[in-house]
This record gives sequence, C-alpha cells and structure tokens, in this order.
Amino acid sequence: MTYTTNIFLQNYGSIILLIVGILAGSILGIYLPTIVPYIKPIGDIFLNLLFVAVIPLVFFAISSSVANIEGTNQLGKIIGAMTGVFLMGVLISACATIAVLYFFPLDAPIVPNGSELLDNNPDDTWSDKMVRFLTVSEFGKLLSRENMLALVIFSFLVGIATRKSSAVAQPFLSFLNAGNEVMKNLLILIMKISPIGLGAYFAYQVSSLGPQLFGFYAKPLGLYYLFGTCYFFVGFTVFAFIANGKYGITSYWKNNIVSTLTALGSCSSLATMPANLLAAKKIGVPDTIANVVIPLGTTLHKQGSSISSIFKIYVAFLLIGKDFFDPMTLVMSLGITVLVSVVAGGIPNGGYIGEMLMISVLDLPIEAVPAVMIIGTLVDPLATILNSTGDTVASMLVTKFTGNKYQVVTAEV
Repeated sequence: MTYTTNIFLQNYGSIILLIVGILAGSILGIYLPTIVPYIKPIGDIFLNLLFVAVIPLVFFAISSSVANIEGTNQLGKIIGAMTGVFLMGVLISACATIAVLYFFPLDAPIVPNGSELLDNNPDDTWSDKMVRFLTVSEFGKLLSRENMLALVIFSFLVGIATRKSSAVAQPFLSFLNAGNEVMKNLLILIMKISPIGLGAYFAYQVSSLGPQLFGFYAKPLGLYYLFGTCYFFVGFTVFAFIANGKYGITSYWKNNIVSTLTALGSCSSLATMPANLLAAKKIGVPDTIANVVIPLGTTLHKQGSSISSIFKIYVAFLLIGKDFFDPMTLVMSLGITVLVSVVAGGIPNGGYIGEMLMISVLDLPIEAVPAVMIIGTLVDPLATILNSTGDTVASMLVTKFTGNKYQVVTAEV
C-alpha cells in the first residue's frame, strides 16, 4: 500500500497541489475579495519569474533544436508539416464555430458607449505595424516578451546559421545545447511554486471577471464556453488519436493537466509554454520537433483565438444589423481569423491587437467596439487553454506527419 501511494504521489502529487492552490484561490476570490489585492502580488511575482525565464528558453530551445536537425530535408519537412497543422487547426476550429452559430443563433448584447476605446489606437499604416511585429530595431528589444515573434524568427535564423557553420560552430552548438538544458531545469524549479503563484493569480481572475459573466454577455459567453469546452475535449482527442492512436489519447490527456491548469490560472500562452514542453517530453515527442513547434505555436497557432474571433465578428454584425452568414462575409471572416490567430501574442489580453485588426478590416462602427473588447476579455481563460494546450497536440501531429517516431519515456522525465 505504501509503495502504491508513493508511486501515485510521485506521478500526481504536483497536479494535486496545483488543483488545491487554484481551488483555494477561487474560494478566496469569491468569498474574500477584499484580501485579493494583498495576495495578487504573489501571483504577479510567479508570472514575472516565468516570463523572464521563458525569453531565454525560447532562444535556446529553438536555436539548439534547429541546429541539431540532421539534413535540410528533415528541417523542411518539420516546417512544412507544422505550417499545415497550424493552418488546419485554426480553420477547423473557425468552421466548427460558424456551424454552431448557424444552428444556435444569438441576440445582440447591449453595450456601453465605446468612443474612449479607440483613443489609443495607433494611426500608422498596417505595413508599419507588420514591420514592428516581425522585427525589432535593436538587439536588446528581442528580450521583451512583447516582441516574441521577432525573437522566434531570430532564434530560428541562429539555428540555421549554426548548422551552416559546420565543425567550426561546435563550441557554439554546445553552448546552445547547454543553455537549453539549463533553462529547462530553471523552469522546472520555478514551476515548483506554481500552486501558490497560480492560486493567488486565480483569486484575482475570479474576483475581477466573475461578476461580469452574468451580465448582458451571459448568452454569448455561455455558448462560447459550452462549445469551447466540447471542442477542447472532443477536437483535441481526435487530433491526439490521429497523431498516435489510442496511446496518443491517453498520453496527451495524462500529461495535459498541468498545462491546462497553468493556462486557466495565468491566461497566458507564454506562461504555459514551459508546461507544454514538459508535457511533450513525457508524451515522447522528439525534442527537435517539440522545441520548434511549441514555441512557434505560442505565437502562431491559436485555436481558442480562432473561435473567439468568429464569435466577436458574429456579435459585431448583429449589432450593425448585417448578415454574418453571407458567403463573402464568411470568407472574409475566415481570412481575418487566420490573421488574428497569428497576431494575438502569447501574453495576457494580447488579442487586443488582433481585435483592432478585425475592426479596421471590417470597417466596424464605434458602437461595435465595446462588444468586441468585452467578449475578448471574458473568454480569455478558455481561449488561452485552447491556444496553449493545442500546441502540444500540434507537436504530436507534426511528429506523425514527418514520419518521426515517439521517444521512449524514462522514469526521470
């Protein structure tokens, strides 16, 4: 009995502690909201530690993995399969959402005046914004989580340059590999305090967002959370089965618990990335795939944002009295959704940039802006779960489509 208990605690002890921390935070947020401002700094400290550690992890993980891939063909296969998986995931989730909204139509919510929401909207061109989104003007700016895609692109190019440098770059390759290992162990240490940190931050989430869930937005939010939850369990189960059969299903859900709870508590894909990398390793996804797909997916692969994008466009069209299901509107909505899913960064509330893109392209009136903003904020917890945990199953699919084999998982993982 003692041996069985020890094995159970070894496998699930950290998950149990994380659940206890989040439940405790939820109770405090509901029944003792006055103390939330005093414990929120604990959650902020935990998230800040994660964000600071994730930046070098992204660099070392991507650059070392790309540098260690043998052969140009293998790298091309991974990138090609990853692009297809990302695009497929976003379009499938968007099309499924359109079907749900067609069969379960909604009423337009009542919204306040939203003129102040556009005051800080930059008036520069979209080409200027695209340049800032893909690149930075100085090396130091790569170290900011606000420039994650630029860091990802730079890390990818460093990995390719290391491969091309052959034997002379072996010391630098060893540095990249060592840095990758050190940063992974650092993140494991930081995750030790996740029950306390996420519990404190979750108390803040519940106390601040909870009351808004029962206002004018109850019906669209209820449908979003109901459909999103079904998609989370059914859609990701299907993807895991395609990736590795019945074992893919069991291994994915067994190792996806910590990632799900981290995403729920932090509302940040970036903060969830370390848990996803650990989950992929336990599932047996090769490091050369996981360390490329998951960091890139944090910025470029967002099924939760895809679902919320369709919801927001639908509600906006309700408010202005136009037919959302017009064929041209649907095609434009799918195109915008793909762009929004890429633009939305891996940080809390990062979808605001994507929402501004949506408003600009659709030429929405100012009356529709508050609905888009409020819905985007209130669906953020579930959207983050779908965004971040979808990256792990995406790495499994890339493993399948590139013909790679899953690694044997040792007890130490």
